[in-house]
This record gives sequence, C-alpha cells and structure tokens, in this order.
Amino acid sequence: MRYLPLTPDDRSAMLAAIGAKSIDDLFVDVPQAARREGFVDLPRLAGELEVERALGALAAKNTAAGSAPFFCGAGAYRHHVPATVDHVIQRSEFLTSYTPYQPEIAQGTLQYLYEFQTQVANLTGMPVANASLYDGSTAMAEGVLMATRVTRRNKAVISGGVHPHYVAATETVVHAVGVETQVLAAAVDAEAAVIDQIGPDTACVVVQTPNVFGTATDVTKIAEAAHAAGALLIVVVTEAVSMGLLKSPGEMGADIVAAEGQSIGNALNFGGPYVGLFACREKLIRQMPGRLCGETVDADGARGFVLTLSTREQHIRRDKATSNICTNSGLCTLAFTIHMSLLGETGLRRMALLNHETATATRDALASIPGVEVLTPRFFNEFAVRLPKNATEVVEALAKKGVLAGVPYGRLAPAAGMDDVLLVAATETTTEAHIAALKTALAEVL
Repeated sequence: MRYLPLTPDDRSAMLAAIGAKSIDDLFVDVPQAARREGFVDLPRLAGELEVERALGALAAKNTAAGSAPFFCGAGAYRHHVPATVDHVIQRSEFLTSYTPYQPEIAQGTLQYLYEFQTQVANLTGMPVANASLYDGSTAMAEGVLMATRVTRRNKAVISGGVHPHYVAATETVVHAVGVETQVLAAAVDAEAAVIDQIGPDTACVVVQTPNVFGTATDVTKIAEAAHAAGALLIVVVTEAVSMGLLKSPGEMGADIVAAEGQSIGNALNFGGPYVGLFACREKLIRQMPGRLCGETVDADGARGFVLTLSTREQHIRRDKATSNICTNSGLCTLAFTIHMSLLGETGLRRMALLNHETATATRDALASIPGVEVLTPRFFNEFAVRLPKNATEVVEALAKKGVLAGVPYGRLAPAAGMDDVLLVAATETTTEAHIAALKTALAEVL
C-alpha cells in the first residue's frame, strides 16, 4: 500500500479545492536550485533483509559515542542513563499516553508532568516551570516572544556567548512577528557586554551560562542592569547537569530560564528528540508558553492533578494563545523525571561534581601540550582551546586515530573567524584512559 493511496481523481479534487492547477503550484516558493529533478538515486524496491544490510553497512561507517574516547559537547552531552529509565518509559501506560487532550482522565500523565515541573523549578531556582517544550533552542525563542509580550517592547539583546544554533532558531521564530534581535560578536568571556547595549526599547537580554565556550558566569549584575531599564533577563542553559553544582539562574535574578534537558535521562540519540525546560517568575505565569499542570483534590478529598493552564493553539484561545508550540516532548520529559528521581538532590550534586573534576583533569592534560591554549577561564564540564592548526582538520585527524576530540567552533559559527578554536567536553562517562588517549593523539597530530 502506498503511503498516500490517492487516485488521480482524488488529487485533482484536492487541488481544485485549494485553487491550484497542479502539484507543482504548491512548490512555487522553493527556489529552482533547491529542487530535485527526477527520483532520488535509490532502488525502487528492496526486501526488508536487503534494507537492513544496506543501512547496517552505512551505520558501521560511523564512530558511535560509546565506542571511542568522546569529548563532544556544544549543547548535547553524553551522560550515563540508568537502565531503569528505559525500562520504565517503555511500559505501555507511559509509552502510549502522550498528550492528555482529555487531561483529567490521564492522572498518571498529569502526575509525572507535575513532578517534572517541580524538579525543573527546583533545578532552575524559579517559582514556576511549565510541562516542557521541544528543546532548548525553541525554549529560548519562546522566552524572547514572551518577553516582548510582557514588556511591550520589540528588541532582544543576545550575548556573544549564546550557542549559535540557539540564536539561529530564535531568529527564525521571532522575525516573523517583527522582533528585532541584536546579537553581539562571539566572545569566550563577555556575557556582561550586553549591559552596554540595553536601551529603552530592549524587551530582554539573553545570556548563557555556562556559555557555548563553557564559561560559567554569575549574571546577577546583568539582571540588575536589565531590571533597571525595564527589561527582562533570559538565562539559557544547554547543560542541565551544571545546575546541580553552579548557582541557579533564579538565584542570579533571571526572569525566564530556557534550558535543554537532554543531559538528564536522555541519550544523544543522533540529535533528538530532546526536551526543553522553561521556567519563569510567578508574576509572568500567564504569558508562559506551553502547559502547566497543577495539584488539587477531587470531590472525595483525594489528591488529584489537573491541566491548570494550556493556552495553546489547539485549545480554546487559538489566535490569542501565548504560544503556537505544539508538543511537550512527553516521553523525553518522563525520562528526565525518572532519572532525576533516581539521582535525588545528593546524587545530582555528586554527578555534577564528578563532571567538573573530569573536565578539570582533561583541561590540565591538554594545557600541557605545546601549542594548545586554554581559553575558558572558569567552567563546569566544557571548555574551549585554541590550537595551532585548523580545529576541523585536527578533529578529522584525531577521528582517524579513534578519538572524537570535540566540536570545532567554526562548525557552529563559520563566519566568526574562530576556526582554530575547539570545544572540549568531559562528563562522568570520560575515563582516565580516554583523557590519556586524547592527550597522546592530539600531541601527535599537532
């Protein structure tokens, strides 16, 4: 059976209904250079066994994160995920109950979302958190939109330390509603530079800590400057485990926290799906995107859970909704909640400390190599180094030696002029043998 088993008459009727003469009319906005003529160069049909063999051969060309010394980060981190997490999320009552459109019937789903919100609020140091978003980058975009609604201003000032992919995703989302973004030049340790750019038209200031170069910053003074000008402070966090050791965004005066929760309970998984964490001040709650679960009691006085706020497009408000984001990454949210429950506060702090200690050992090993300059002055589990050669070429050479050395910053921001900068991350999965292998291989390549 074809994926779309439509007859020519079916297609003609559908095209007529929308006023199109042909299917090609649906693609008039796609540049000709981006269109493909003819079919993709693939076999027209193949058996399941043949497909498995072909895809298996392709997959075997990759070096998987767990099969070699691995130091890649830049917004996606390799952590140990307990077997319990996968076991629980695959239970049918969790795996199949995704979005509660009749919410009060799905008490189990509402309860774990409520527990998730509590965990995120505690982690970020904020009074309220929603039941998640797509990922960290879209959480940042939603934070900027939220700030413009709250302040009735139209400009976002974004630090040069914010992950370039987060910036690009945000600009893609907010430009459609006319929000202006002022993005500062890439800088290893200059989050405070945003202060000089705050003006009467600034809706929000966006900073990241630890930033994309790994630099951890106390943003308290930035928060004070933003508030003095009537703007909001949005703090972006791409490594959720860092909040187990560092001062929380809420303690530093953040109004909105947009974070990536992949590090807790979710494997790298080829780049997704991940889970966006979103928290804010209580006075801003009605402008918060997504959904909010609350606790109540039923007619008999028993504990129960409800969907307190859900001003999304497919619910009542439609065009008046605070957000048109359409999912809460439910299964990834559950994985986060299970892992956090297993760790507890003490476990998370120990895990975070181990991350920092391992990264420090990695930093010391690389700093001893002639020609390697450590750029990041203070960090959690990731730091930037300047190499005497092009970082991409070095990474490729190390990959041939069986070491995945990190992420070249030039890959994230090709126009930044930092092609010799390498981002190196280490977590609790990094061993002394891995660090030694990286040190030896890098010294040989340089």
